[in-house]
Amino acid sequence: MLEEEFWKRGLAVAGVDEAGRGALAGPVVVAAVILTPGRHPYRDSKKLSPRQRELLLDHILANAVSWSVAAASAAEVDRRGVLEATHRAAYRALARLRSQPQAVITDYLFLELETPLLAPPHAEDLSPSVAAASILAKVVRDRHMRGLNVLFPQYGFADHKGYGTAKHLAALERLGPCPAHRRRFKPVAQSKLII
Repeated sequence: MLEEEFWKRGLAVAGVDEAGRGALAGPVVVAAVILTPGRHPYRDSKKLSPRQRELLLDHILANAVSWSVAAASAAEVDRRGVLEATHRAAYRALARLRSQPQAVITDYLFLELETPLLAPPHAEDLSPSVAAASILAKVVRDRHMRGLNVLFPQYGFADHKGYGTAKHLAALERLGPCPAHRRRFKPVAQSKLII
């Protein structure tokens, strides 16, 4: 566990992860989670079923020392670029924590912080804190995309969550983008702009 050395020194560690960075539509959602030292049942959200994620989310919300969520809208992603928008959402998520961390672990997201930072690739496999943040970000974003599906059912956001699946690309080609799309992303920018 990446937290081990920090926990041995009595430091509160926040895990940070995002969901939706590579999507063509919807927000980038970033979560931050501080756990108590010890073993936890969390793992990378991509390796869990939707049902498992929902159950583990309840566990996270009931047991985490602190947790928070922040988002960068599609408009912010267009305005600032996806990496800067993700960084800004990460800083907002960290600032919203009820108690501030003394160390931070991210999944390869290099933030400028005064606290120690670990940012290895695949951190959600190496850190329960990052895995918990991964679950929280994914569930919150999936719920948001289901809400967008109600507003724009013709795109199928509930199924593909805004990612560039064949069904989504076909809808973009047929309909053009809606307000939830990231207009600077290539497949969106190349489609006809009628909505």
